[in-house]
Amino acid sequence: MNVGSRLAWRNLWRHSRRTWLTVGAMIFCNVLLVFMISLQLGSYGMMIDNSLGPFTGHAQIQHKDYLDDGKMRQSVPAAAALAQQVRGDIGLESVSARAVGFALASSEERSFGVQISGVQAAYEPLVSTLPGLVAQGRYLSESDNDAIVIGRVLATNLRATLGDEITFLGSGRDGSFAAGVATVVGIVDSGIDDLDRAMAHVPLGWFQEVFAMGDHGHQIVIRFADIDAVTPGLAALAPQLDLGDELVLLDWDALLPGLRQAITSDMASAWMMYGVLVLLVAFSVLNTQLMSVLERTREFGVMLALGMKPSRIARLVGMETLMMAALGLSIGVLGGAAVVAYLSVAGFHFPGMEEMASQFNLPDRIYPEVSALGLLWGPLTVFVMSVFAALYPALRIFRLRPVPAMRAV
Repeated sequence: MNVGSRLAWRNLWRHSRRTWLTVGAMIFCNVLLVFMISLQLGSYGMMIDNSLGPFTGHAQIQHKDYLDDGKMRQSVPAAAALAQQVRGDIGLESVSARAVGFALASSEERSFGVQISGVQAAYEPLVSTLPGLVAQGRYLSESDNDAIVIGRVLATNLRATLGDEITFLGSGRDGSFAAGVATVVGIVDSGIDDLDRAMAHVPLGWFQEVFAMGDHGHQIVIRFADIDAVTPGLAALAPQLDLGDELVLLDWDALLPGLRQAITSDMASAWMMYGVLVLLVAFSVLNTQLMSVLERTREFGVMLALGMKPSRIARLVGMETLMMAALGLSIGVLGGAAVVAYLSVAGFHFPGMEEMASQFNLPDRIYPEVSALGLLWGPLTVFVMSVFAALYPALRIFRLRPVPAMRAV
């Protein structure tokens, strides 16, 4: 440590209480920022999983035009076989084939338009949260043929209960007239009325027969262990698939482009709040350093009279600020890292979160994301702003004149 550093360290502790109050504010701000940003990043992973869980999955194999047009003829040949290839040859267990169509559903009393999905009963629970939300009856089994699981709102609209038969009328893949009858074996309550109003799951084989699909489907839904595994998982999966020119492998961002925009918007609004917190700390540093410069005006006047350049004194004040900011940064990051490391294992929950999570088949705890971004983004911003806050007190030194400064009271 050179003379300038030792002098800056000594000056920093002339008023230890004031210094510790400023450093304490920086530590509190840094710990809070580390916790909030890490929790926010962790909640985004949970938000993505919850949004993708009911139907979309983390990725899908589709016809190249199906996402934009959604026409029944834009299908995936040998859908069940392709899903089995991904499960068996490539080793991803959470893969299920689906076929999707629209039909007029009729009970004895009413008729409503629905989106009907043919699913693989054994594998659909691995890629969707809906099978875990059956409120009455049961979900589909591999032995089912003409069974159907419908949403709570649709059941109310059709005035259908367990054991009732529902007739479907629609158009097949080849343009033919499609008609079939299925028996209600389960009613799903997802808590989302729009989803429950049009939700109808039937066995894939029955759907293919009724809608003249042959062995075709519309979606091969893939779900990974978590959102962080999607990018490397798809990078490893794509070279092993021979999709030809008609099929594409789409990730969740392509399937739901609005989701990332919502996350970006939420992060921007959160940083407005974080910015206010950072500014408060910056003004605290500014106040501390300005008071330090003002009360040492006579001392600086003597130093100027002895021939020391103003720039050297300004560097001394800047070094004091750097030391104070570095102290707040290091202790704040360590404290924040300890909090986040604990909560990443134990989880964090709000009062009443367990009841809401159980209702929607969601996790009852949020786990903060442990990452360099979460740990350093906020504290480094505080560090930079604190250094900038010391510019004004340091620049005041260039306005000092030796004689008036030594006469200052």
